[in-house]
Amino acid sequence: MHTGRADLEQVFRTTYPRVVGVATRVLGSPDEAEDVAQEVFLSFARTTIPAAEAPGWLAVAAAHTALNHLRGNRRRAARELRADDGVRTAPDVADDVVVLDERRRVRAALARLPRRQAVALVLRHSGLSYAEVAAALDLSPASVGTTVRRAEHALRKELNDAPPP
Repeated sequence: MHTGRADLEQVFRTTYPRVVGVATRVLGSPDEAEDVAQEVFLSFARTTIPAAEAPGWLAVAAAHTALNHLRGNRRRAARELRADDGVRTAPDVADDVVVLDERRRVRAALARLPRRQAVALVLRHSGLSYAEVAAALDLSPASVGTTVRRAEHALRKELNDAPPP
């Protein structure tokens, strides 16, 4: 079905890397991030959001959609371990397992954060400037740093309070 958005191809070309980057930050999987990007662009195609506002809208939508995937995906760690094809640059498989487990714990903790904090944290760590995060989340630029710091603090608290696997 044709969406009717004449600007869709241009918006897609200019924003796709960032949308995938945001989703990859949350999910850790480029394949899953591309699935999220596809979902986000399909949603965008059905909107009347001006092209000038698209980058911020898409980044926020990518963060929300990826967090939804994260929250709904309880079997992620097992799947990551199964997907490992054995071709490693590091010789010690124990290191890989520890790293995978840490990433799983961080993603689980991120999924438990208040959504606005989680999105601000993801956007900032995906390379968006304070001004871009502020515009995307309708915050004042001065409050972005506070929101991100609170999110980082909440994430550390979640990681410290969570029982070990």
